Amino acid sequence: MPLFPIEFSINDSKIVSQVPRKTKLLADLIPGNHKTYIYKEEKPYYEEYKKSWFGITHKKSGWDCMRHYEILACGCIPLFNDIESCPVNTMVFFPKDIIIKTNELYLEMKKCLSDIDIIDPCLENKAIEYIQILLDHTRKYLTNKKISEYILDKINFKKTDKKILYLSKDINADYLRCEVLVGFKELLGINCHDYPKIDHIYKECPDSKVKIQWGYGISYTKLINNDKHDYKLDNTIEEDIKNHIYDLVIYGSYHRGMILWEIVNSAYKPDEIVLLCGEDIHNCNYQDYVNSGYNVFVREL
Repeated sequence: MPLFPIEFSINDSKIVSQVPRKTKLLADLIPGNHKTYIYKEEKPYYEEYKKSWFGITHKKSGWDCMRHYEILACGCIPLFNDIESCPVNTMVFFPKDIIIKTNELYLEMKKCLSDIDIIDPCLENKAIEYIQILLDHTRKYLTNKKISEYILDKINFKKTDKKILYLSKDINADYLRCEVLVGFKELLGINCHDYPKIDHIYKECPDSKVKIQWGYGISYTKLINNDKHDYKLDNTIEEDIKNHIYDLVIYGSYHRGMILWEIVNSAYKPDEIVLLCGEDIHNCNYQDYVNSGYNVFVREL
């Protein structure tokens, strides 16, 4: 059946090229402790993780969390103590087995600091090796582009000379919708048309508009050149759907609304439609869409 897992991702432009210099064992950012939520700008937020060996993260409302990928991109190791309990079909590309091992390494490094107030160089070298492995894994599986390629691969869609329509009813920030759209823009450029335009993913979007987005827009905004959106297509959207000028239609969040659904559903077969659900808790019945033959990707399975 056309039901597939999906997860958050990070833009490859955010991933460090080498292991940063470390000055502390654990980043000061503590999930759930709002006193540590002091960063409203991306650079200092990333710098805190870059100078730390480990960054705490854990399950929130859902298992998947943007913080996991930001920590990895900064060349920091996610300290994820309950990762063993994550369902097998959730965060399928996340390096769970490696994180289980690095959780143990954290305890060794912490004990070393407690005993002699200095980390054994052998443990530091071991941590560096793990970070390099994690960075390679992130580049290979966890970028915006890689997740978008994964979607096309799962539905056997060949992207050469093809056009995609990417629809959203709610244009406010939605991590999964935004990240996958960025990936498709990087893959197809103007041949992936977002309607309505998701302004905050474009580099020319005013900072004032970006900062009101979720998480102050950190990690997922201002990534795409403005010339990757063809405004002329906005004016003929319904006619173009009826004439089937797009080869694939993607709903960036079917949970948040199905704009133009009746027109799309009459012009396209179910296997030409992709429905994404990036919610922590999805109370809409995705199984009905799966049973009807639509391609459905759900984040928290």
